[in-house]
Amino acid sequence: MNIAEIILIALSLAMDAFAVSVAAGTAGRLHPRAVFRLSFHFGLFQFMMPVLGWYAGSRVAHLVSAVDHWVAFGLLMFVGLRMIRGSLENPSEQIKKDPSRGLTLVVLSVATSIDALAVGFSLAMMNVGIWYPSIMIGVITSAMSLAGIRLGRVFGRRFGPRMEMTGGIILVAIGTRILIADLFF
Repeated sequence: MNIAEIILIALSLAMDAFAVSVAAGTAGRLHPRAVFRLSFHFGLFQFMMPVLGWYAGSRVAHLVSAVDHWVAFGLLMFVGLRMIRGSLENPSEQIKKDPSRGLTLVVLSVATSIDALAVGFSLAMMNVGIWYPSIMIGVITSAMSLAGIRLGRVFGRRFGPRMEMTGGIILVAIGTRILIADLFF
């Protein structure tokens, strides 16, 4: 897997966190510490989930090596289509209380990073090392979350669903490329 694909995966996975960050930004002026907590935790969870998925995937990779390209394709397709579907649903209620504290922060962090677990599993199926992609995913998610909060203040919730759809389309395209490359090349 090349650097461009890793960056595209990282950008795609960051779209959920970006959309939530935009919503948080529209909720009102967040204190700088709240902005830091959101962007840090979204990045941290996006870093950890692929590692956990990769660890689980590496334990069973030898059992499914003959169909690993199908597994990677299926997982990326599932995650991508789920993101596309989510972008077409009615926008959720605007975040009304401080989303950077307590259980709300944990729930949002897990919810925006659960897709990264499946991507980590897919990376294990493809025999891709996990540390570099996970670090890239975490850093890019943190940066996009920070940008999302700031953009949320300016543009509101107008572009959040479009960003999530773009991320889903990118994941579907990468999954399709993996399948085609393994079947035909």
